[in-house]
Amino acid sequence: MAVCARLCGVGPSRGCRRRQQRRGPAEAAAADSEPDTDPEEERIEAGAAALAGAGGGRSAGPSSPPRCSLLELPPELLVEIFASLPGTDLPSLAQVCTKFRRILHTDTIWRRRCREEYGVCENLRKLEITGVSCRDVYAKLLHRYRHILGLWQPDIGPYGGLLNVVVDGLFIIGWMYLPPHDPHVDDPMRFKPLFRIHLMERKSATVECMYGHRGPHNGHVQVVKKDEFSTKCNQTDHHRMSGGRQEEFRTWLREEWGRTLEDIFHEHMQELILMKFIYTSQYDNCLTYRRIYLPPSHPDDLIRPGLFKGTYGSHGLEIVMLSFHGKHARGTKITGDPNIPAGQQTVEIDLRHRIHLPDIESLRDFNELSRIVLEVREQVRQEQQQEGGPEDAEGLGRQSPQPCAEPPAEQAKGPGDGGAEAAAEPPAQSGQGQPFVLPVGVSSRNEDYPRTCRMCFYGTGLIAGHGFTSPERTPGVFVLFDEDRFGFIWLELKSFSLYSRVQAAFRNADAPSPQAFEEMLKNIQSLAS
Repeated sequence: MAVCARLCGVGPSRGCRRRQQRRGPAEAAAADSEPDTDPEEERIEAGAAALAGAGGGRSAGPSSPPRCSLLELPPELLVEIFASLPGTDLPSLAQVCTKFRRILHTDTIWRRRCREEYGVCENLRKLEITGVSCRDVYAKLLHRYRHILGLWQPDIGPYGGLLNVVVDGLFIIGWMYLPPHDPHVDDPMRFKPLFRIHLMERKSATVECMYGHRGPHNGHVQVVKKDEFSTKCNQTDHHRMSGGRQEEFRTWLREEWGRTLEDIFHEHMQELILMKFIYTSQYDNCLTYRRIYLPPSHPDDLIRPGLFKGTYGSHGLEIVMLSFHGKHARGTKITGDPNIPAGQQTVEIDLRHRIHLPDIESLRDFNELSRIVLEVREQVRQEQQQEGGPEDAEGLGRQSPQPCAEPPAEQAKGPGDGGAEAAAEPPAQSGQGQPFVLPVGVSSRNEDYPRTCRMCFYGTGLIAGHGFTSPERTPGVFVLFDEDRFGFIWLELKSFSLYSRVQAAFRNADAPSPQAFEEMLKNIQSLAS
């Protein structure tokens, strides 16, 4: 009764469902059939009109303020009030009384909820032609499939992927994001639709598979559990091409690599490409997806965390998530390969140990750079032994690098005086930099890397044999170029990876808490292992 009194007022109300429950069936039916405006409401409106006609005169004696319930408000005002409430609260409001239930069938309310909660900017009035209401769009499309909106990683063995499910007009579309063609790491991401859900001419949402080249066809989406859903194609024959597997492979190769097999002269690279096609095409868009979050940011972070495209030798470009964890930064693979699968931590950066590069001529000498890095690695080992164990990678206390400060006294010395310290580097935020060049003998897929850098840190990179056999972390150098680009020199491989930020805005991708993000990282890494 408290809910009824709060929403309907204390006075008599013929539309109140709770009062109707105490009446007989005939009385309740009669109350439901009566118009929205009861005599009490008419009396108040008539009194207000009379006062207005009399010039708004007031009695001289004291009077208590008039009592007004929500039921006595005009329907137009109730529509405005209800439209400002979250859509998830409206079904409960419809249970209060008959008047509220009738008003909640007003499409204006649901049109506003579609716009404010899901960003639907289309002219929803055109739905009237098909007989579908905005209330249907909200309840049977947007609200029903709200749990699959956001970023997801498909379970495609070691290869992974990045799926972004968004509301696009009157559709919900799953877009698979693909890196640009190797080695153009600064080019924008590519994307293609894998499935779509819409509500156009029917009273229930239609799921369509978009895989293949023969247009939309019947599909299915199922929410397996929290933060996990699956897709299934019910007409996989639409994925086949008239020219058979050879035509499918040539088409896939043009889309995936932007070239033909004849253009790829490296035999090992040809094997890797063919292996990926065979492995990924067997799924026929019948996949399971697990939610991923974008990394949370902090004012003390070296740069803004997020998604980056990186070069990985014969494997092509892959997507890596850069996140900060106190004294460390991590690069986690969102897409992977048979050596280091998706979900694994490809690089880790120790933000406490700056590497001060030598002059540009000395930097060309790989042995000189290797000597500097190995000295820092030995220092890290000694510190870990003094602390009684491996360094806490979680970084419970956040410690950001201090680029303007002098290096610690115990840090290894540079080449000019027998150690690893060279001229002081400028701050990461200053926009200035020192000359940078790769040492002779270090290979790079992209020779168009920046020739100045802001600062460098000691780091380790994960390498392994085919099938993720014998994995080990090896020393390397994290090179910060600017806010949107960084690199990593793999000493043991004599290789350089260049990373460029993914310039895309993702909705519904923020972690609800830092703990949820950490848990997500652990989950995708455990699955990859």
